[in-house]
Amino acid sequence: MKTLVKLIKNPTSLTGILLILFFAAVALLAPVLAPPPRPDEPYRIPRDGFSMEPRPPSPEHPFGTTQGQYDIYYGMVWGTRTAFRVGLIVTSTTLLIGTLIGSISAYIGGIVDEIVMRIVDIFMAFPSIVAAMVLATILGKGLDKAMIAMITFGWMGYARMVRGDVLAVREMDYVSAAIAAGAGPIRILIKHILPNAIYPVLIQASMQVGSMVIWAATLSFLGVGAPEGYADWGQLISFSRNWIIGDFTNPFRYWYTIAFPAGGITLFVLGWNLVGDAFRDVLDPRLRGTR
Repeated sequence: MKTLVKLIKNPTSLTGILLILFFAAVALLAPVLAPPPRPDEPYRIPRDGFSMEPRPPSPEHPFGTTQGQYDIYYGMVWGTRTAFRVGLIVTSTTLLIGTLIGSISAYIGGIVDEIVMRIVDIFMAFPSIVAAMVLATILGKGLDKAMIAMITFGWMGYARMVRGDVLAVREMDYVSAAIAAGAGPIRILIKHILPNAIYPVLIQASMQVGSMVIWAATLSFLGVGAPEGYADWGQLISFSRNWIIGDFTNPFRYWYTIAFPAGGITLFVLGWNLVGDAFRDVLDPRLRGTR
């Protein structure tokens, strides 16, 4: 409760919280804000024709249309749900995998720790976004396939961070006391070590939610993420690639094709980063004494 009060009193985190709450409200009210013409396929963006040239905002299409006449407003509203789904599922899964691997590796130590860390090094040797793109291509187009690829190459940072924190915490006196009292290794790890080593990882995870959305948008932009016509912000930016610069007489003629999806991604990521940064300031004792 005290942590929540501090976050609310912090102008930076309050701004981030308000941004996240705004997007959450849009996601929850998506069926009201943009009723799906096909209730069984709510994430399919409706289209108004097949013309390649985008159309500017109008009463029928408040944010305009993309090439192929996909409605940008509908894609933005339902794309908010996609952003939350990708960000939260991928982040929570990578956090769980990384925490499990890192904590067990550090607590057991010895040859097990060496083998696990070398495996982590092998995964980290590949550029994450490139490796995810290759795996998503192999698995086939689809948002679920892209999420699997992101999870496969997104857990290593958590594993390394948890390992370092567990190695430091397991040398504390209260851990030695628990061992002397006869507590088992699983109980010691879950009850005494992880609760005191998990905060830095949680802070990192709160800032990674936005990063996962950027990953997914990048994969969709490159054509290996969400299928064409799916309500995804990266998909909308992909539609705008040929229209970012209008023509010689009016270079901003098709500004709406990039402004709305790019603005949505920017504000969504900014909200999570502001909350994560303030969360770090509140929980990190080294920063509490200097701010």
